[in-house]
Amino acid sequence: MTVEEKLATRSAVLAEIRLDKWLWAARLYKTRAMAAKAVSGGKVEVDGRRTKPAKPVRVGNELIITRGIFEQQITVLYLNDQRRPAPEARLMYVESEQSIANRKELLARLRVERILPTADRIAGKPNKKERRQIASFTKREK
Repeated sequence: MTVEEKLATRSAVLAEIRLDKWLWAARLYKTRAMAAKAVSGGKVEVDGRRTKPAKPVRVGNELIITRGIFEQQITVLYLNDQRRPAPEARLMYVESEQSIANRKELLARLRVERILPTADRIAGKPNKKERRQIASFTKREK
């Protein structure tokens, strides 16, 4: 029996599952408490609406998960109330092509911004290399 068949069998048994429990089982959050906190804080939307951690999730629901500046749009494929290994957990959902493209574009833009110095960076605190240079410049000789 393949992993997909096992997931499909388990999903057929479960008609719905709590949102926080599904997020934890799909390995999108490390603990169920972290998943519940994210849902309560409005970081997870089900079918475009804010919700509560106990909201039942069904196969086919669209989730929007926001982590920092990154946003994932996923579709629930299977339900499972047990936390499984990462390769199996990735089969529980599929991320939209648009979401993947948006994240890659954002990453590329962030990489460019980190390379080029900005006025904020110049006016900010010195980094480790600059602190070493300051220390060597101001160091007294005995």
